[in-house]
Amino acid sequence: MSSRSDFDVVVVGGGLGGLSAACRASQLGLKAVVLERGTDAQYLCNSRFSGGILHINGHNVEEPAEDLVKAIDEFTLGQADRELARALAVDARRAVAWLRDEGAKFIRVGQIVWQQHVMAPPRPITPGLDWKGRGPDVTLRTLEANLLKRGGSVQRGTAARALMEHQGVCVGVEAEVGGKPVQFGAKAVIIADGGFQGDLGLIGQHITPAPVKLKQRGAATGVGDGLRMAQGMGAAVTALDAFYGHMLSRDSFSNDKVWPYPQLDELGTAGIVVDSRGERFTDEGMGGIFVANMIARLADPLSTWAVFDEDVWNGPGKSARIPANPNLTRAGGTVHQAPTLRALAQSMQIPPERFELTVAAYNQALSAGKLASLQPARSSLRIPAMPIAKAPFYAVPLCAGITYTMGGIAIDPHGQVQRQGGGAIAGLYAAGASTGGLEGGTGIGYVGGLIKAATFGIRAAEAIAQGTKP
Repeated sequence: MSSRSDFDVVVVGGGLGGLSAACRASQLGLKAVVLERGTDAQYLCNSRFSGGILHINGHNVEEPAEDLVKAIDEFTLGQADRELARALAVDARRAVAWLRDEGAKFIRVGQIVWQQHVMAPPRPITPGLDWKGRGPDVTLRTLEANLLKRGGSVQRGTAARALMEHQGVCVGVEAEVGGKPVQFGAKAVIIADGGFQGDLGLIGQHITPAPVKLKQRGAATGVGDGLRMAQGMGAAVTALDAFYGHMLSRDSFSNDKVWPYPQLDELGTAGIVVDSRGERFTDEGMGGIFVANMIARLADPLSTWAVFDEDVWNGPGKSARIPANPNLTRAGGTVHQAPTLRALAQSMQIPPERFELTVAAYNQALSAGKLASLQPARSSLRIPAMPIAKAPFYAVPLCAGITYTMGGIAIDPHGQVQRQGGGAIAGLYAAGASTGGLEGGTGIGYVGGLIKAATFGIRAAEAIAQGTKP
């Protein structure tokens, strides 16, 4: 087995979190190497596929830290780790400024609060996948170039397999390069390989009984290597049962033009979502990410429909950054339309009587201000409900699109990995979607993947450079 031991920091994963960590470490005088499984110059990862928007659950990162902590607390139903939330709220603004100093370009989208830091150039307002030459892709290439200028490196085609340990301290990574084992020794390791959404075994164990019926909305390159390695060294992990994603057209399994955009959250959450029996099964008012998770937990995640009327189609249906109306139909996605609810149910091939009763009960509860009395209850915590009353009526076949898993390695505010039973693992850090503690919980609270990755990647690098202890 060959060995390379002249590194201060080994970073596993070359997404925004990994490259931010490596660049900040090199900026602070540390010799850093990024181990990346991908082999291409523009290797695939969720960061490249993203919309490039840096926000904290719909808030501008430049808002006062106390306001951001409150927003995280409210959106996660009080279940986010308070120390992690505060660290993110305090340093998110600094992370964006640091990225800008590194050469990242940003634009603002009008007065939309959560779109004040969009990586440029932005993706077009069109359906489908369009990432080459867009803001996230350009930003990653810029960070890599900066890393190389400072004496760091990116080792492509390198799969991390295990952590190296000496007397309880992490001292490097055992990897595989071209089918041969290679050891990368270092003073510290940062795991930033992006969750386990691409591993069907782990998805089946933690997320859904039918993993093949979830649509991979991201690059699917996060396969849980970092999670397994950390657990192998005794790391604590958070709950692993939630993911960030959206409702998508079921056609996404056969039509690449309808994913990752448009997402269909605005349709299903303004109206209702029903199963093959024509019945509601979840609280649409909790938002599209929550509903996508509930769809995934069904025995058959490919059995659901978004149901709405003309006012929703021409209202919320046009309000998203890349709206379903008209992008879904332009991309060839299936949209059922009928003059009556019974005719709509027949086109959906679900029981008409049960479906009509479901819609009637929903409309009556909404009119009477008694949505909480429905079974399941419909809240208005996140999304206001709209009636299904104005013809024509619509139904869109749904699937759950998974982007990244929300649970993962337990860390402290410096990104240092925590040990089962308490304490920290010396020399081991993690950042981004490989970590847990901020997102998920019973409300499937989403905070923001890109800003979380960049902020904690930077914090981990600084902790290593400064010798910060928990």
